[in-house]
Amino acid sequence: MRLILFGPPGAGKGTQAKLLEEKLNIPQLSTGDMFRNAIKNQTPLGVKVKAIMDSGQLVSDEVVVDMVAETIDKAEFANGYILDGFPRTVAQSEAFDALLEKRGEKVDAFVAMEVPDDELITRLVNRGQGREDDTPDKIKVRLAVYQDETAPVLAYYEAKGRAKRINGIGSIEEIQSRILEAIK
Repeated sequence: MRLILFGPPGAGKGTQAKLLEEKLNIPQLSTGDMFRNAIKNQTPLGVKVKAIMDSGQLVSDEVVVDMVAETIDKAEFANGYILDGFPRTVAQSEAFDALLEKRGEKVDAFVAMEVPDDELITRLVNRGQGREDDTPDKIKVRLAVYQDETAPVLAYYEAKGRAKRINGIGSIEEIQSRILEAIK
């Protein structure tokens, strides 16, 4: 199964991905983890990403898709994976679908976790990670960026008939149950 967990910052994608990894026996992939591993292992793409990040630039859609492609080529991902934090743009979605099509594969499920902005702000302020960008004003900016750049990905997968929307409010167990029901 190739599953994409989708939603705004603070929706609980990472939490659910880690739990589903165990439940479904398929690995979770986070683009942040992919970048850190590629940089640490000094892969050619990792060296390129490090140079981009060190210069303060954003990593392009093309490089992000290349990083995902490099990662899913590994044997441990042959039976599927849970993507968390990717794709973030329609361009990434299109490039990823083209990549999968070349491999004779497709995204099996796309689950959008829907959470109201006021709840996201509360979650992010209270999550205790000490991130500098977890202040209400900065969170509002991140949510605006999400609406402008990332939210259109949902429409892309809805047009392909692969997206399911779930209520992202409730206990971790309730949300996981909704995700499992959506991917049946």
